[in-house]
Amino acid sequence: MSSFKYDNVYIKDCESIVGPKEAEGNIEFKNKIDDYYYGEDKIEDAEIKMQNFCLANLMKKNKLNNKVELLVGGDLLNQIAVTSYNIVNREIPFLGVYNACATFNESLIVLANFINTGLINSGIAITSSHNLNAERQYRFPIEYGAQKKCYTTFTTTGAAAMLLTKEQTNAKLESSTIGCVVDYGIKDSSNMGAVMAPSAAHTLNKHLKEMKRDIGYYDIIVTGDLGKLGSNIFLKLIKEDYGYVPKNYIDAASILYKENQETFQGGSGPVVIPLVLINKLLNDKQNKRILLLATGSLHSPLMVNLKKSIPAITHAVSIEVVK
Repeated sequence: MSSFKYDNVYIKDCESIVGPKEAEGNIEFKNKIDDYYYGEDKIEDAEIKMQNFCLANLMKKNKLNNKVELLVGGDLLNQIAVTSYNIVNREIPFLGVYNACATFNESLIVLANFINTGLINSGIAITSSHNLNAERQYRFPIEYGAQKKCYTTFTTTGAAAMLLTKEQTNAKLESSTIGCVVDYGIKDSSNMGAVMAPSAAHTLNKHLKEMKRDIGYYDIIVTGDLGKLGSNIFLKLIKEDYGYVPKNYIDAASILYKENQETFQGGSGPVVIPLVLINKLLNDKQNKRILLLATGSLHSPLMVNLKKSIPAITHAVSIEVVK
């Protein structure tokens, strides 16, 4: 059993910021930066600054004064460096986590279990990604001018933070399911939608079975960053392998950008699902029961160069909203 039900875990507040391309997309964001450098000399510092913006604003709004009981999070840069540098000298207990683009849901699950068992009263989940950092690390530097494949995704630039608490609010983190690592033998690191779709289908089935729920229980089911192709594969797999047909499904990465923005299959990165959750889903009065399936491709440049197949993981988080 890898599913957990929570009695007293609530979303108290959120903060996010996005890059210039995301600001021109389909979703309206309050906080945005004008260029990828965000006033810094290095793109790594720009991503750290975005994370810092979210964390600092969240603490200021909620008068935490650096008195955060636990911060859980990670990013895509080697050894989750961005998150670690963001909280240097803050005197905040920190658990760094990494499940690629499933990192945010992993952070929420860790925090929810701490809060639900009474070990802490509140904590913050945080993540980020930056197009220039991630594209350089996992594919090729932009300056290299490599031709992208039509089925690839575009790494999203942004940061997001969420404050969870046992204090009752109108948004409850109701349950979660920890995913298993799934590998369908795909070796093409550009085709992350196909890599991750089987794990998304596997975790959805596991969540519904263990929670004893019908797929119609949720008002909306959201995958993290399968992209358009990956979403189609996911829908095909859950219908053929498990017999599920969702009445209301979206892929966060597929709706983030406009068609004319040339992002191929859509966005990618651990920040995708919290950006859509914070700035769209929680604001929609029709979404009272939300299932988030955060998908992660667990490859590294080394393993890809060794011609290894690419494993993936998906973590599920259920949110109930009382308007």
